Amino acid sequence: MKIPASIRYEHESLHRELADVSLESGKVGEAARALAQLMHPHFLREDEYAMPPLGLLARLARHEVSPDMADALPLIARLKEEMPLMLEEHRAIKGALQLLEQAADADGKPEIADFARRLALHARSEEEILYPAAILVGEVLTQRLATAGHGTQR
Repeated sequence: MKIPASIRYEHESLHRELADVSLESGKVGEAARALAQLMHPHFLREDEYAMPPLGLLARLARHEVSPDMADALPLIARLKEEMPLMLEEHRAIKGALQLLEQAADADGKPEIADFARRLALHARSEEEILYPAAILVGEVLTQRLATAGHGTQR
């Protein structure tokens, strides 16, 4: 079970951009470094348990099921349990992104302000699409494993 390549690439790209922006001086650099401190542990959590179940979506859409897919269920249970934390982190990240966008606008750095807006949109897509999709993976998987006689005991 792997994080879909498109999501992994997007996360890596956002990390690289943030690292580059963090090298800026002044208020823009300060805001970027504060944002990076919030985002790093959040991205680690996403990579650990929120995004890997999405790697099963294509297989589930093809109606494939196998006992090894049950390995995703503890990850999805953790995502459900820690969803309030993930959303609280997103609120803090969005606040830090607003500060970065304001600092970039004040310094005349539209490309950095655009990065802040894109990252805020990424967080929103996680809340609206990716996290719910991961949870649905668990629900569909549980049903299909039971129907296929594989059970969900691990």
